[in-house]
Amino acid sequence: MAELRLRGLRKRYAGGAEVLKGIDLDIPDGEFTVFVGPSGCGKSTLLRLIAGLEDADAGEIHIGGRSVGALDPSARGVAMVFQSYALYPHMTVEQNMGFALKMAGQPRAAVRERVGQVAEVLRIGHLLQRKPRELSGGQRQRVAIGRAIVRRPAVFLFDEPLSNLDAALRVQMRIELARLHRELGTTMIYVTHDQVEAMTLGDRIAVFNAGCVEQVGSPLALFEQPASRFVAGFLGTPTMNFLPAGAHPGLAGLHAADGALTLGVRANHITLVAPQDGLRARIELIEHLGDTVIAHARLAADQPAVAVRLAPDARHPAAGDEVGLRIAPGRVHLFDADGRALAA
Repeated sequence: MAELRLRGLRKRYAGGAEVLKGIDLDIPDGEFTVFVGPSGCGKSTLLRLIAGLEDADAGEIHIGGRSVGALDPSARGVAMVFQSYALYPHMTVEQNMGFALKMAGQPRAAVRERVGQVAEVLRIGHLLQRKPRELSGGQRQRVAIGRAIVRRPAVFLFDEPLSNLDAALRVQMRIELARLHRELGTTMIYVTHDQVEAMTLGDRIAVFNAGCVEQVGSPLALFEQPASRFVAGFLGTPTMNFLPAGAHPGLAGLHAADGALTLGVRANHITLVAPQDGLRARIELIEHLGDTVIAHARLAADQPAVAVRLAPDARHPAAGDEVGLRIAPGRVHLFDADGRALAA
């Protein structure tokens, strides 16, 4: 079993602010959990604490029911894949993947057999005799992942492993990682600032903000029921629209709260209608994004533009056109002055 239990984890660097502010988190055995959040929110620091690469100032880390806070990284049963591939340039793929087993004193035949098995899982068996300089970025990342797999860790830790890849390779590698998790069934923790990676990979997502976990849940739960304005704005493309609840007379029928609150609504829960049939707005920009079209409309000069998702094959307005915005009442979110979600 390789469940993780984190309790009261805190970390502060010398002369700086507290990076982690008492993290409590449970990760079940076999789950693919994604830590997501902006740069500097503490997600990579937490991963390094779990790996044992840094020491916590306070708190406990349990892996498989065993406290590991005082153990060396090599004794924790974890393997970490970094953004940098960190392959030995003078070694072949086979030698890179089997290096940790060789250093552990494993017989040469056993190392070769294990490396061969993992290489087939990762579909790089034909690359075993190549040097890293002869590989593409995606192939190098597979080798780095394979180097972790051969150790048979209880937990895999991924620290933004796809950041150095181009867009097409990132999509391909996301598919490969999801397949790998299904086949291995091992507990995996994946750190990213990319909300698309988080939504497509994670069984559950932990959203980090300024050293705290804002919310933990399935991708759909976080998307549909964000616990805070931060979560609502961080997940989803385009980002959720936010308007002062009392900013427009036409918003009054959507909620029963005072005007000091903030109203949030996603782009796919707004439709364009005739000006007289909705909230009057003026189109500022039409974005054509392949199979998606986004209209940006402004209700008033002192308010942010509202994003509306349009059907790609429909007739679209042009910049400068006056339109009406109709918001689905049942899909409105309300947030208080502290950014916490309220019942709409």
